[in-house]
This record gives sequence, C-alpha cells and structure tokens, in this order.
Amino acid sequence: MQRTLIAIALVVGGCTAHVAGETGAQSEQKGRATDFTLDSIDGKTVHLSDHLGKDVVLLSFWATWCGPCINEMPKLEAIYKKYQPQGFQVLSISMDGQETASQVEPTARRVGVTYPVLLDLETRVVALYNPARDAPFTVLIGKDGKIADKFVGYSPGDERKLEEQIKTLVAAQAQ
Repeated sequence: MQRTLIAIALVVGGCTAHVAGETGAQSEQKGRATDFTLDSIDGKTVHLSDHLGKDVVLLSFWATWCGPCINEMPKLEAIYKKYQPQGFQVLSISMDGQETASQVEPTARRVGVTYPVLLDLETRVVALYNPARDAPFTVLIGKDGKIADKFVGYSPGDERKLEEQIKTLVAAQAQ
C-alpha cells in the first residue's frame, strides 16, 4: 500500500506520461525565447544565444527520477542525429537538485545521448520555461528565436509529431 502511494505521489508530483500540447499558462508564454547560460555535464558553458539565429533548438527538461523522461531521451537522440547537420540543436536541461545531481551524467551516458546535457541546479532556467516543473517538458524554438511549441510529458509515438514540427522548422530556415 505504501509503495502504491509513493508511486502515485511521484506521478502526480510532476512526472507526466503524455503529451498535452500547449495549454493555458503555457501558451501565454509563447513569444521570444529568453537567453540563459548553464554548465554542461562535460564542463562547458552553454548559452542559448549561441544557437539562436542559426539553429532550430529543442529544450528538453527532464530528471533522473522520471521514467517517461528516460524513455524519451533515445528518441530525441535519434531526431538530433538526423537533423543536427541541417541546423538543429537539442539542449537537455536536468531538473535534478543537489540530492540527485550526481546521477545526471551516468544516466545520460547510459541512455547514450550525445547532445549537450545541462545542469540547472538553481532552477533559474526551469523557472523561466517550465515553472510548473513538468517532466518531461519540451520547448521548440525556431531559428528566429520564437517559441514554436511546447509539449508536456511523453508517451511512445509522441516523437513523430515532434519530428514533423522539427522537419518543418528546419526546412523553413533553409529558405
């Protein structure tokens, strides 16, 4: 019984398992992407502004304790490898706090992602883009720096809709 209650609390507490698209307060946040700077797990400093104007950018908010997040990561990796040569960048932002931050790098390596994995230990970027702390949470930004769409959660197959949008944005930037 106690395990069931804990599992329910984890799911209700923010680890969502489906895509809901943009709704309510999330759609009000559409507009220009706000720049940020975070450190990656390999010690590099990454600025969103380094990619705006030249890449379509996908911000992927995730956590090591979120099963749907971990399931989504290999799908994002496949999309990244396919579209990265055409001007597409994934910036993966861990929402793990100090207590689980040590698990971020091993988790990313185990899943096999090659895109940048960033640490937001002070949750500054989470507060800007994902104040509800949904996990996973995806923000798709066009080359022009405008937020094209937002997605909450992940279920198998959701990556197809996401890839179609990425394909459209990458094609539009090529013109």
